Amino acid sequence: MPTPTIRRTFCTLVAIAVAIQAADSVADEPAPTPENAAFFEQKIRPLLIERCYQCHSQGKPIKGGLKLDSRGGWQKGGDTGPAVVPGKLDESLLVTAVRYQDADLQMPPAGKLADAEIALLEEWVRRGAPDPRDDAAPGAKITNNPDAARTHWAYQPLRQAAPPPVRRGEWPLNSIDQFIFAALEEKGLQPSPDADRHTWLRRVSLDLAGLPPTPEEIHDFVSDRSDESWEHVVDRLLSSRAFGERWARPWLDLVGYADQIGSANNVPAEYAWRYRDYVIRALNADKPFDEFLREQIAGDLMTAASIEQRQEQLIGTGFLVLGNVNIVEADKLQMEMDLVDQQIEKVGKTFLGLTLNCTRCHDHKFDPITLADYYGLAGIFASTESTYKESRGVWSSVTKTQLPETLEQFTRREAALRAHERKVAGIVHERTAAESRINELQLLIKAAKEGTAPAAEGAKPLAELEKEAADLTAKVKTLDQQHRHLSYLQPSPPLAFAVKDAREIADGRVQVRGNPHVLGQSMPRGFVQVATHGAVPAIGKDQSGRLQLAEWLTNAAQPLVSRVTVNRMWQRLFGRGIVASVDYFGVRGEPPTHPELLDYLAGQFIREGWSQKRLIRQLVLSRTYRQRAEADDTSRAALAADPDNRLCWRMSPRRLDAEMLRDSVLAVSRTLEPCAGGPALAPEFAENVGGLDPKDVNPINFSLNKFRDDQPRLRTIYLPVVRSSEQRGPADVLNFFDFSQPARFAGDRPTTAVTSQALFLLNGPLLREASRKLATDLLSQTGMTKEDDRIALLYLRVLNRPPTPDETNTALAFLAASDVTVASGDPAVAAGSPARDETATWHRLIHALLASNEFLFRL
Repeated sequence: MPTPTIRRTFCTLVAIAVAIQAADSVADEPAPTPENAAFFEQKIRPLLIERCYQCHSQGKPIKGGLKLDSRGGWQKGGDTGPAVVPGKLDESLLVTAVRYQDADLQMPPAGKLADAEIALLEEWVRRGAPDPRDDAAPGAKITNNPDAARTHWAYQPLRQAAPPPVRRGEWPLNSIDQFIFAALEEKGLQPSPDADRHTWLRRVSLDLAGLPPTPEEIHDFVSDRSDESWEHVVDRLLSSRAFGERWARPWLDLVGYADQIGSANNVPAEYAWRYRDYVIRALNADKPFDEFLREQIAGDLMTAASIEQRQEQLIGTGFLVLGNVNIVEADKLQMEMDLVDQQIEKVGKTFLGLTLNCTRCHDHKFDPITLADYYGLAGIFASTESTYKESRGVWSSVTKTQLPETLEQFTRREAALRAHERKVAGIVHERTAAESRINELQLLIKAAKEGTAPAAEGAKPLAELEKEAADLTAKVKTLDQQHRHLSYLQPSPPLAFAVKDAREIADGRVQVRGNPHVLGQSMPRGFVQVATHGAVPAIGKDQSGRLQLAEWLTNAAQPLVSRVTVNRMWQRLFGRGIVASVDYFGVRGEPPTHPELLDYLAGQFIREGWSQKRLIRQLVLSRTYRQRAEADDTSRAALAADPDNRLCWRMSPRRLDAEMLRDSVLAVSRTLEPCAGGPALAPEFAENVGGLDPKDVNPINFSLNKFRDDQPRLRTIYLPVVRSSEQRGPADVLNFFDFSQPARFAGDRPTTAVTSQALFLLNGPLLREASRKLATDLLSQTGMTKEDDRIALLYLRVLNRPPTPDETNTALAFLAASDVTVASGDPAVAAGSPARDETATWHRLIHALLASNEFLFRL
């Protein structure tokens, strides 16, 4: 939601007469996408309602002939003509005015908007000025009938479909293949042949662990000709720590995870890492998904059988507060309700595949979700304590909870505290000594200036006394900074970002046009009616309702949670969901390509204990997953009939995402180091922490000025993630390869192909340093003197397959033709006999392989 400043200043912009084009010229424009519709509803419409409707809506004196309470109103325009050309910033008078580019057209006239405010308006225009409103009379209620909407497939109960029979019974390896093959047979299409063993091993290793297979793992699989060889590989990968490290990242995309609270002032989320590690542990332990969900919605309200379980439950609720919270918002009610809106959005998108937050101001435009649904959920989260007021300035923070400790954890912390106290005592002692000497020097300086200093052999001149005093004064200042820094680092009982029930429990009240200061009728706390099947948990008067919400979501009769979750797993393995719009199952989303298969897997998921690993194992051991990616002459019919591979007649190739790319480069160069988790930020370096002075009106802030020595060699998931700027240091690869912006919740990432990516691969340090390391490693291999043997090993490590004879010959020719020589300072060059730099020659060859499509893609 926009800040109050944006709302206050936006009202002056209507003087520009915002009229985008005549309605007849845009009559055929497509309806906004759900994302753009949400953008308008959350960012633009509240501004118009709050500050513009009093002069530019039905029932009011219309100024400038401009009406802003419907899409048709601004499309028709006002007296001054069009002010916005959708999608074209430079041709839009509105943008020109707020940029102060024209001396005769500057809005608001009292002063230029902040850059962030201008960017908001520019984004609206850039998106094509989306506006999902219809031209109904202002205030008219959009009537949706949830009962009638149950005809939409997503809202219907799960159907128990049996795997269909197929004519070629030898092709399917499991029930998944029967559904896929039956759909292909119906279209008269054939599946692709199996991928070779090297390709399949690389594929499944990247998909499950996010890392390519090692030469040893390749040898073991290729030489294992038993019928269980595929199962052995999958079981090994599922049981590895790398599995959780890989599969946690897509979940963190949905959460909007970052090591920063909000996006202002670089406020550190110093305990966010606990949630990240919690997700990794949950995935590796194959925690049932229904329990995983309940812990994140209501873990603090659940019972625990151990201290460790209680820790997990509390940490899990960080799901609700680890997002882009506007903690600098001076209007605290606005901030709290914006966070409630964000929590509703996150729950709706992550678990239900619905855009619930679109109903903050009115019933959903497309789906049968009502104001009663929204404010039923809003009452639940408004009765949850998620933020608190900081002691500094107008700042707030998200709630923190002290975690219980095991005896071992307590003992370890006490030992660390003793060591810390010794460091503090050393600084205090040093400061006391410095201050004592300063006091002595001040007396000596005074006496020297007054000429009363006693004559004494060895007495220092006045200038030396003053310099010593100045140096010690500077030292005291430095010691004070060190003391504050040590105080910040003091070992203390463990904290986690978490929520708890508020002291005041109440139903939500409708916020008229989304304004929390203008309230309408009360709505009982509850759930989304159209997605409800079976009994509804009752919410007690003294309960927030989060526990009941978690029960409602995980009820076996709830059709959306299992469908959405299964679909996400399918999408991560096959590149496209059975429902392509993985975050939106509503009426304007994509229909499922294989609806019976989706329901079959969703029902099986529930019956088999919500086990993600069991479902993933079944998916990757299917013949559908085993197909090769290449389309050849035998695939012409399938390619013509289904070019997007919606029917899964082959495996869709995918480029490695940013994390997988970096981790794979580290792995093949053997620089990747294991990590047990822990803080991503490095506050132990004083240059990374600011605002430690308690008199500062702003909160403590962080900077990524210095990284730990091992961080360039850790998996990307353990590196710091920030919202307010580009990723820095070892994580800079995220800026180039479509990393999901942590200010949003996203279940899928776009895949772009832009020039900057190629330049990063060719000139950036990631591939260059890895190539140099791998070259040195290859040349140091004992017992390997033949270049073709090194080439064979290189191909196994980088492309995970042996080279073809042509590839070997090409590589040998490249190495022989290289003219790279040692540096001019080398003794061999000085002696007049320049030598060939073998390491640099291999470096070039390796760099070419690492930048090749075969390495960058998962086939």
